[in-house]
Order: sequence, then structure tokens, then C-alpha cells
Amino acid sequence: MRLSILIVLLFFYSGASATIIHAGAEQKYKSVTAAVEAASSGDTVLVDAGYYREKKLEIKKTIVLKGINYPVLDGQNKYEVIYVKANGVVIDGFRVINSGISSIDDISGIKVVDSKNIIIRNNILENNFFGIQIQNGINCFIENNKLKANSKEEQQSGNGIHCWKSDSVKIIGNTISGHRDGIYFEFVTNSIIKRNNSQKNLRYGLHFMFSNNDSYVENIFMNNGAGVSVMYSHHVNMQQNIFQENWGDGSYGILLKEITDSKIMNNRFIKNTIGIFMEGVSRVAMSNNIFQQNGWGMKIQASCMDIVIKQNNFIGNTFDVSTNGSLVLNKFDGNYWDKYEGYDLDKNKIGDVPFRPVSLYSVIIEKNPPAVILFRSFITTLLDKTEKVLPSLTPENLIDNIPNMKPFKL
Repeated sequence: MRLSILIVLLFFYSGASATIIHAGAEQKYKSVTAAVEAASSGDTVLVDAGYYREKKLEIKKTIVLKGINYPVLDGQNKYEVIYVKANGVVIDGFRVINSGISSIDDISGIKVVDSKNIIIRNNILENNFFGIQIQNGINCFIENNKLKANSKEEQQSGNGIHCWKSDSVKIIGNTISGHRDGIYFEFVTNSIIKRNNSQKNLRYGLHFMFSNNDSYVENIFMNNGAGVSVMYSHHVNMQQNIFQENWGDGSYGILLKEITDSKIMNNRFIKNTIGIFMEGVSRVAMSNNIFQQNGWGMKIQASCMDIVIKQNNFIGNTFDVSTNGSLVLNKFDGNYWDKYEGYDLDKNKIGDVPFRPVSLYSVIIEKNPPAVILFRSFITTLLDKTEKVLPSLTPENLIDNIPNMKPFKL
């Protein structure tokens, strides 16, 4: 797919019929809008470094819009800055700033509507309501952009990269901070989110809704309001991501709600209030993940079923696993638990006695949250020790029958 995009680009730059049009203070066309209006499909518009006030720069033809030394396109806190409604458009090397704010029109720094084969790369977007927005796009490529907003309230901020009703979108190597959600998918299919850094966003670093057959891999989601949310979707591949320092009441590394037939593998959940919170989740494979120094490594509600949790490391969490019911229809086998106090007499690196990762104290807190004030007290230690000897309140079949004696090298 990337090869085909490259071929299209080479055609733009080298085609015999293509024209290069310059915009700038010393050029024939003083504004970017004038240069774009003068261009024909297949042309390249080169924009000199400088400062340009644009009132919704509209691109309705197939062109390459290329900035030299990051020319500034300023929406003056009133307008959408760039609006694309054409196939095969390339936007490369601009500083796009100060879009207007509107909860009705979803004003953006760069908006793409009903278009295919769009490339948006190497841009800096600052102080925009929505950063980059794709509506009904196909095969759009968003790479190596830096998006930053400074809003203090969710109502005054849109999402950094927002995709709606689109297919085959690739979001790679972007840095997003200060928006409502760093990346937002709704009704997006067959797409990939890779090597992005989404930090310090007001709500979620990544937010999925009704988006199927997608992957997000090798991303960093750190210090966001509530971590990452994946909801009402199926066949989502979540691998090699870092979820770190997403702290706060109701915050998590990942919230999974009504998710089916998905994979969560080779991720790191470090210093989150809750590593993973799952509700209404089924048929998910979860392996080779690290849960380290979280409040709860995992909260798995009784509404979840057919989840296979194996070969994960649980290290230094206050509570490794918590649940809100006694019926458990999931499989916990072959994980490493640093709280395991069993033995391995046959030296096969597997504990000889099963491990119950749900402590009695976590069950009490689940039903009576103010009881957390007794954390690390003698009475809670005594309760947990007694429960391990004579289990009574913890779920009987939430058990790891073959706990690993040493952490996996992940």
C-alpha cells in the first residue's frame, strides 16, 4: 500500500504535465489560497516560509501542498484552517495554528471530507479545536505530525486526530498532547495506529467506538485523564503498547467495554490506577503482558467470559486481580505472580499449589470502597492469610492452577 502511495507521489513530482506553483511574499501568488486556486489537478504548490492568515483554505483538486521551512497557516481563532474534499491530496511541512472553536461544526486545523488516498505528514498543529479530522475517508495516511492544544476543559477542546466512518486509515509516528482525546475512532475499520505518543490529554489517549478489525501497536499512552478506552468493537489487535501513569478516580490503562474476539499481547501497564478494566468482554486472548506497580493490575467484571489470561507478569501491584462476582468464566493459567508464596519441589519452574490472585481485602473494597483506609493494617493481612488457608468469600474458580515461579522475560 505504501508503495502505491509513493508511486502516486513520484507521478506528482515528475509528471510531464504537472506544474510547480510558488506562494510567498516574493512570489506571484502572495497567499496560499490564491496559489491553490491557480493550480490544476496534479500540480504542486510550494509555499515559502512565512506567516499566512487563511480563511478556510479549501482544496478541491488533486494537488501536493508542500511547505518550505514550516510556513505558518493561521486560522485567527475564527476559521477552519485547511479543508480538503478531493482525492490524492498531500499536505506536507506546515505549521497550522489557531483554528476557531465550535461544538456544532467541529472546526479543525486540517479537515478531510469524503476523500481517498490523502497524505498528511510532517506538520505541526498548535492551538486547534480538532487537530486533524477525517470524515468518510479511505486509505488516508497521517504520519509524523505534532499536535498540541492547551485547553483546560473537555468542552473547549476537540480531539487531536479524529476519524469517523473511515476505512484503511494509517496513523503512524505522531505526537499528540493537550486535546480532549489524543486519537478518536468511530465507525473506523481495517486501520492501524502505530508508534504514536499520546500524552497529557484531558480524557483518553485513545478512544475507540464501534470500530472493528483495527490494530494499535507500539504506542505510548502516558499521563492521560483516563487512559485508553476501547468500546463496542470486535477484532481489535492491541500489542506492544505502553500504558503508564494514567492516575485518578475512574482512570485506567485500558477500559474495555463490550469487546469481543480481540488480542491484548506484549503490552506494559505501569503505574496506572487500574491496568485493565473489563466489562462485557468475551473471547479475548491476553498474554505476555506486564502489570507493574498499578493500584489494580486488572479488574474483570462478572459479565466477562472466555478470556484466556496466560504468561503475564504481575509485579508490585497493590491488588493483582479484582472482580465483582463469584461466577468466573475465564481462564487464568501459567502467569507469574510476585505475591505467590508456594513452592516447587519437583523443580519444573511451576508452582506445586495453585494461586488465588483475588485477595479477601480486594473483595471487601469492591463492595465497600471506604474500607481502603485499612490498607496495610494488621487486620487486613490477617484476613488475607486466613482466606488463603480457608477460602470462603473469594471466587472459587478464579485461580491460576500452574503459576510460574519466575517472571517471564518479556
